[in-house]
Amino acid sequence: MTSDFTSDLTGGFGFERLHHVQLDIPAGAEDECRAFWRDVLGMTEVTKPPVLAARGGCWFRGGGVEVHLGVAAEFRPARKGHPGLQVRGLDALAERLAAHGHDVVWDGDLPGYRRFHSSDRLGNRLEFLEPLLAAPAA
Repeated sequence: MTSDFTSDLTGGFGFERLHHVQLDIPAGAEDECRAFWRDVLGMTEVTKPPVLAARGGCWFRGGGVEVHLGVAAEFRPARKGHPGLQVRGLDALAERLAAHGHDVVWDGDLPGYRRFHSSDRLGNRLEFLEPLLAAPAA
């Protein structure tokens, strides 16, 4: 088994990168999403293609990460499943989220990373993580 997801596999295809993650939102929650993803996290809203914009929701991008927020008729926030967003400046992000009223729950169970969980304004679970610095060579 290979760890290089960009190489061709036997079936003639290979993974290049994750294009986006989609989270469910209730109808009419776009302004709440903007208040979190744009105003708190600092991501840029992406204009949806007209045919998709008619469905509601909104998209955001920042630092190579894209999050699509799509309207679900029977919305229930994701409590277990979640995107894991690798960041730099994890402590600053934790402080910013807390300052905006979002719980920050630290978790030291992932070797090689510092991480915490939080949630968006709708209750969707989010993981933010940062690699631990490698020890300097002796």
